[in-house]
Amino acid sequence: MNLRVLLSYAAPYRGSLLVSTALMLLGSLAALAMPWLGGELAGVVLSHQESSLRFILLGLLALFAAQAVLQYSSSYILSRISERIVADLRIRIYEHLQALPLRFYQSRRRGEILSLITYEVGQLSAYISGTLPSIFPLLLTATGSVVLMFRIDASLTVLVAALIPIFYVILKLAGRRLRPLALKSQRAEATAVATAEENFNMLPVIKAFTREAYELQKYTGQIDDAMNLSIAQQRIYAALGPATQFLAAAAVVLVLWLASPGIDTGEMSPSDLVSFLLYAALLSRPVGALSGVYGQTQLTRGALQHFQSVIEERPEAVLAGGKALPDSRGAIEFRHIGFAYPGRPPALSDVSLTIRPGETVALTGENGSGKSTLIHLLSRLHEPDTGQILIDGIDIAGVSLHSLRSQIGVVPQHVLLANASVLDNIGFGRVGADQPSVENAARLAQAHDFIVSLPQGYETVIGDDGVRLSGGQRQRIALARALIKNPAILVLDEATAMFDPEGEQSFVEQCRKTFANRTVIIITHRPASLALADRTVKFDEGTIVDPI
Repeated sequence: MNLRVLLSYAAPYRGSLLVSTALMLLGSLAALAMPWLGGELAGVVLSHQESSLRFILLGLLALFAAQAVLQYSSSYILSRISERIVADLRIRIYEHLQALPLRFYQSRRRGEILSLITYEVGQLSAYISGTLPSIFPLLLTATGSVVLMFRIDASLTVLVAALIPIFYVILKLAGRRLRPLALKSQRAEATAVATAEENFNMLPVIKAFTREAYELQKYTGQIDDAMNLSIAQQRIYAALGPATQFLAAAAVVLVLWLASPGIDTGEMSPSDLVSFLLYAALLSRPVGALSGVYGQTQLTRGALQHFQSVIEERPEAVLAGGKALPDSRGAIEFRHIGFAYPGRPPALSDVSLTIRPGETVALTGENGSGKSTLIHLLSRLHEPDTGQILIDGIDIAGVSLHSLRSQIGVVPQHVLLANASVLDNIGFGRVGADQPSVENAARLAQAHDFIVSLPQGYETVIGDDGVRLSGGQRQRIALARALIKNPAILVLDEATAMFDPEGEQSFVEQCRKTFANRTVIIITHRPASLALADRTVKFDEGTIVDPI
């Protein structure tokens, strides 16, 4: 495990972690004093020294009280730190995930990402706030017990210490099993989360094809796999502590057996024997707990490895990097563009196209011919392998992503809407948009009339992905969301796909005024939408075959 990376996540809380560790160290010192007082108590009781008995009992009571206060204080501090670390790690990974390019998500399932934000972040937080601070107090207790036992009887202490290699062997054997199990468990959890998330999105399709029983069986199998792997981990982890404690207890019994002749001959006093046995019993606790620390380290290793692999992915520089693109007139030029998705044939090959300011251009062609890919390159959702894209003569590769994307409005074929009000969904297009701006954008998109007829008007909540709206209504909401930016360049990617012919014709007629003074790119196959265009450009297998 990369301890330096792990400590960097704990750095903002090092003060509180040090305080809690110090409290636990004081608790260890109190624990180390108890066997000595226990031995003294035994000596006093056996010698009938009643005058000293009260002081020793009061001392024990004070130690118990100190331990309780120290344990409460350290536990409370660590619980607060744990919650804050979880929150910070979730925010950090969420911010980073938002900044990653689309290619990152094209090779991963969303459930894997959800598992990272929930399951694995929790593991890391528990290790940082629970396991790491306990290491030094446990070492202090173990070391202190050995030293104090050595002062009582060196030979017996050496005998007890000889069991340490056995502990080491147990830990190594457990580690060999725990490490691969931890990785498999993480993958199984991610798979189960991914399946559930995907199935909820596809629920209408699952119902339409009556696949409920099959999908339940598949998900049950994945949950069972994750459960069995977790049980296997916990079985090994649960055995570590008892196994080491048993060895320590066996050592205590052996010590008692070997020490009994010394008591008979007076070489060891009863109080020393009691103290020695109590120290030996105390030693079994940190030894067992340290074996648990080893097990937790193996379980956390896989989570940290996955977390760090995502953090090291290079993000997009949305708010930084490159100069700001000036307010655009909408002139676009694609120069000899070439692009291929990883492991696939070229999506675009030597594509050149010039679009004049204020022009409406329709892109047509078969699915997969490269139309949408060209638009993704215009927004720099991907970067071209070859060639340049210029807006108003400026190479967009050298401008900031924020200034570029703020001047391009996109209405996608598959509209993505939030489970929020109509007002919030349209206002999503511009941070801080007020209601008059939202209503103006809705009027431009020819959406205002149907919105005010909804039960709560602009405050109507539309459900996940706008499920409470018709397809055409969702498209109009998406257009209003794009128009509220007042973009110089507007892209409609099959934006009328959900309209019937009459509705499409009406929409097209109404949008002529909306498109005025903007550069508009329409991706479509539909004749009514093509009628909006000043010219049509046809794509075929990644090249332009019919520019007009």
